[in-house]
Amino acid sequence: MNTHDEEFSGFVVTRRPHLLRTAYALCGDWHRADDLVQTALLKLYAAWRRVEPGSEEAYVRTILVRAHIDQTRRPWWRRERSGDLPERPGPAEQVEERSELFDALQALPEMQRKVVVLRHWLQLSVAETARELRISEGTVKSHSSRGLTGLRACLESGDASRT
Repeated sequence: MNTHDEEFSGFVVTRRPHLLRTAYALCGDWHRADDLVQTALLKLYAAWRRVEPGSEEAYVRTILVRAHIDQTRRPWWRRERSGDLPERPGPAEQVEERSELFDALQALPEMQRKVVVLRHWLQLSVAETARELRISEGTVKSHSSRGLTGLRACLESGDASRT
């Protein structure tokens, strides 16, 4: 195994649980989250030698967000999307139990959820969030404000289980 492969393997071992939680926060489904992470890691591996040391996290996060956007824009996704499949969390060391916050996040409209996750969970700036989602900074601020208001209302009312 060469040095690049060892570095990549180390990155995957340490960051995969975080990436999985991020993907789940974006899409609300553990199975889709796992698929998104696999797609992102495959693309990261292909570009690993070109990625600047220290920017791997940002690079894979960008891939993750764009893969999710691409996936939800596909016609087959809208047609075959089903909530009938049971949620099956992965091994305990890889995923966290669903919490009220995750439930409340899933109750938000999709773009508000993406903005809240990127801005307030991953702590990206308004400009970085706008760049990641390919929307204007004003739209980021608007979705962030509405998303936080929706989260507060959902959590205060105890209505996070409506998803």
